[in-house]
Amino acid sequence: MPPNLTGYYRFVSQKNLEDYLQALNINMALRKIALLLKPDKEIDQRGNHMTVKTLSTFRNYILEFESTVTWEGEQLVCVQKGEIPNRGWRLWLEGEMLYQEVTARDAVCQCVFRKVK
Repeated sequence: MPPNLTGYYRFVSQKNLEDYLQALNINMALRKIALLLKPDKEIDQRGNHMTVKTLSTFRNYILEFESTVTWEGEQLVCVQKGEIPNRGWRLWLEGEMLYQEVTARDAVCQCVFRKVK
């Protein structure tokens, strides 16, 4: 059975965010702003329904889904189809740490969050 990701997570670190944003064709000004942000994650998992909120002072994103993602072992995986090849993300827990890996083209960015509640 997959793990329950429900919780509130504080940003700890990120690697290669600028490369990832550049692969998404985000302009330089927005990339510089994004690099300054330290977003939190709030996840609510109820059975097959999941809400993932990415919260920051600049912009909040809310993603709700039931069947657009799959579990690969203990990792929640989303493959996004569209103009940008190799785009997607995965989430997984290691103890109290939530890891998020996002990909676009050949760029891979990993963010780490610590569970606070």
